[in-house]
Amino acid sequence: MRRFGQGVPHPRGYGNNARVLGRYVRELKVLRLEDAIRKMTSLPAATFRLEDRGQLRPGAWADLVAFDPATIRDTATYNDPHHYPEGIPLVLVNGVPVVKDAQVTGARPGQPLRHGRVR
Repeated sequence: MRRFGQGVPHPRGYGNNARVLGRYVRELKVLRLEDAIRKMTSLPAATFRLEDRGQLRPGAWADLVAFDPATIRDTATYNDPHHYPEGIPLVLVNGVPVVKDAQVTGARPGQPLRHGRVR
């Protein structure tokens, strides 16, 4: 398990999706925002056959990330990897804020995914 401030993790461990949204969508314009979000949500859910995940619809599990497309960016580097991305003011996991006002809350409402349906 990664612990903030310990070890020397790869910097994308803190900001992989922020990197895609900030660098490849906003700056380089090699991906459309809609395509990038699909690659982060419904595509992996379908690939791994995770029922009721990856889409916002009635009856589905929904972890939500509110981000600002104009400011989202990864801030971790190889020399200084322990930094959360910028431009993400709110993250909800199972309806519980785990990031609120851009600060980690310490809440851990998630549950592990196992083969088969999780409820």
